[in-house]
Amino acid sequence: MSDLPHVNLPEIGLRLLDPRLPGWGFPCWGSAAAAGLDLHACLDAPLVLEPRSRPVLIPAGFCVLIRDPAWCGLVFPRSGRGHREGLVLGNGTGVIDADYEGPLLISAWNRDPADPVRIEPGERIAQLVFTRIARPVLTVLAGDPGPGSGRGSDGFGSSGR
Repeated sequence: MSDLPHVNLPEIGLRLLDPRLPGWGFPCWGSAAAAGLDLHACLDAPLVLEPRSRPVLIPAGFCVLIRDPAWCGLVFPRSGRGHREGLVLGNGTGVIDADYEGPLLISAWNRDPADPVRIEPGERIAQLVFTRIARPVLTVLAGDPGPGSGRGSDGFGSSGR
């Protein structure tokens, strides 16, 4: 699917659950260099999210099969709708683990304090980015942390910036 030359890319499976997706243009990236794969709202009717109401789970209409533990998927809001209208993700960023193979759901939330957000069936409402995962070896250390770098002694925001 990508025209960009890469080495060692995993093969990601997509199991379509909603037959309307190909007609809406799925799967595709918005441009040749776009990082995120557009995700469509697989709704049967328009959905109105009232200002700052509870998040709603919207089906993306497919399952993603990553399977390679060196990779994961991240679901992000689309920048324009989030900035202009307040349509963001209810969970901030969605993480799709390599071993999750169930239906992809988008947690949609209207952060706007005054205006409702209307989502139409098939509308692009989020994006899926694939990224490599680093799994460092974790070592539990005992005893006093010692002098170290001096950073962190004042907790959150300790650099003063």
